Amino acid sequence: MKMEQGMQLIDGNGKFNVDGLKDFMTATEFAQSGLSYAIVAIIGSQSSGKSTLMNQTFHTNFEEMDAYNGRSQTTKGIWIAKCSDIDPFTIAMDFEGTDSNQRGEDDTAFEKQSTLFALAIADVVLINMWYKDIGLENAASRPLLKTVFQVMKRLFKPRKKTLLFVLRDHSKTPLEYLKTALLEDIEKIWAAVAEPETLCSAPLKEFFNVEITALPHYEFQEEKFKEQVAQLRQRFVHSIYPGGLVGDRQEVEPASVFPLRAEEIWKIIKDNKDLDLPAVKVMVATVRCEEIADEKLKCFTYDEDWLKMKEAVQDGPVSGFGGAVSSILETYLSEYDREVVYFDQEVRNEKRRQLLSNALMVVRDAYDTLLMHLYSNTVKSFKTSLEQSQDVAAIHLCSQSCMSMFDQGCEDAAIQQSEWNASKFREKLICDMLSEMMAKYKKQITHALAKRVESLLEAGERDTWASIGNLFECNTEAAVSDFSDAVASFDLRSSAIDTKLQHLREHARNLVEMKAREVADAGRVLRRMKDRFSQVLSDYESSLSWYSWTGEINLDEVERKTLSESLRILSIMAAIRFDGMPDRIEKVLYSSLMDRTVPDPSLQNTFMGAKLDPLASDTWEEVSPEAITLLKPEDCKSLWMNFIEKIKPMMTGARSRQDGRRKAREGLAAAVAEIGAVGSAAVLTLLGV
Repeated sequence: MKMEQGMQLIDGNGKFNVDGLKDFMTATEFAQSGLSYAIVAIIGSQSSGKSTLMNQTFHTNFEEMDAYNGRSQTTKGIWIAKCSDIDPFTIAMDFEGTDSNQRGEDDTAFEKQSTLFALAIADVVLINMWYKDIGLENAASRPLLKTVFQVMKRLFKPRKKTLLFVLRDHSKTPLEYLKTALLEDIEKIWAAVAEPETLCSAPLKEFFNVEITALPHYEFQEEKFKEQVAQLRQRFVHSIYPGGLVGDRQEVEPASVFPLRAEEIWKIIKDNKDLDLPAVKVMVATVRCEEIADEKLKCFTYDEDWLKMKEAVQDGPVSGFGGAVSSILETYLSEYDREVVYFDQEVRNEKRRQLLSNALMVVRDAYDTLLMHLYSNTVKSFKTSLEQSQDVAAIHLCSQSCMSMFDQGCEDAAIQQSEWNASKFREKLICDMLSEMMAKYKKQITHALAKRVESLLEAGERDTWASIGNLFECNTEAAVSDFSDAVASFDLRSSAIDTKLQHLREHARNLVEMKAREVADAGRVLRRMKDRFSQVLSDYESSLSWYSWTGEINLDEVERKTLSESLRILSIMAAIRFDGMPDRIEKVLYSSLMDRTVPDPSLQNTFMGAKLDPLASDTWEEVSPEAITLLKPEDCKSLWMNFIEKIKPMMTGARSRQDGRRKAREGLAAAVAEIGAVGSAAVLTLLGV
């Protein structure tokens, strides 16, 4: 028969042997038994043969009392050993005896602590007592039972333990009589123990399965003792199965947490705290579930398939990413679930959520990287298609196609265990696609307006701003209408669409304003005024036959008309008039610069009785509020004065040419008079006059 060596778990001073328990777990492979295990503890009076009973029943090797040395304390503290050849894996715990004279009558703290520990840690508690103590008021077992019942009522919720009373040195008294008497005694003690309010009506059977057996004297009836011990041993075979000693136990924790659980329970007991088994259970579950969760997270983090997926996604979208990662995650979550199934449900569920959250944090960067690739590729594809699209229908089609491609990619990338979605990337994609469309229609507006607006301004015709207004309205509204139709596929709010359309209109207005400001450059305006003056003056000179230049043609009148044409350019460039409403800018300029007077009383401003110059201002009061000033009145006056100086040589030249023609004509007339009337016609014909 193999004897299993014991290990002191807690010494006589109450110190918990952490390292020894670790070695014990490794040597016995206790942790590998999972839920298939049972723990048996024995309590009772000192020198009542507890160690002998454990050794005989479970084939352990606890130290026994030497009968020749008297009834002294043998077991000190708490010892544990593996029970040999019993299925399931069974741990035997041998406790220091109660009512020890070595500790003294007053030193009962350790006895109560060890009893409490036995009830907290064991599935079966053997109570070793002399059969002759049954019914005796002063029997050694009564204080022990009272302590047991007080602990159970005060500190534990109803949670069944198996109390197996072993009546030692049984002789002739029938066992049935002893059982009846003991049960009555137990019920009396139970009833006598003060009830906490929460358990005032809890019967004994809600706390305990009570079993009773008896054994003959070990020394005087050794063979019979061993025979009945062998029968008792069989009761521990398959003890956790239905019908076994602890077949109805609940809330079993894996063997792997036994060291943690035992140490924590003993610590609470030593600290004089009320033992709250659910709290210990939660603590043990918390520690073990965290350890298991950390292990699964580490395994996932270094999983080869995951690492390959993580690396591949750096270069671009990976087909099947979501399904593959979800499958890998589910593998480790399932492993976690299997390993923590017997721990506290709330704790294991909470730690599972943390495990999943931590695992998803590992995945998030790769997921976002993939979506960024999808977004970038979709934007590029849309830009290419948009450049090739010639009409609204084609733009609408390419928009739908690109969004569908992106949505399918996001669906393929989705992680089943997460609540992630691609909404932010989708919103950014739509925003960028709209920006590309806006750029296309802005370009269309620019192409339609820029050069033509500049040409109209350069031409400087009387209806310039009306023509620009018509051009602006026609082309802008055409682009706005096309854009509105094109964005229908994005299912945007009407307010968002209205904002985009307003941006297009603002772009068109800004474009017209920009071109107008370019053309309204002072040097450029001055040059055009000179060119206009020169051209108009040249046209007048060319339209007159040489012989028509007589004193009857008023060159001053020609100059005034030519100046008026140049003044129109200045008037046009003074302000932007989108509304096309008539204004009096030209009239103010004409009266102030051409006439040097203010004939219209409505244009006359007086201050202290003095006449003020209407051009000595920064703004035009003669236009609508929507007009935009390009050249301030005082700038126009300055430009005009500069212009007058620039054209003086032109007028001087025109007058010189007129004088020359007049002198030539007068000379010809004199010659004709000398030749006579007859030859004058021939001479004139020869001269081509």
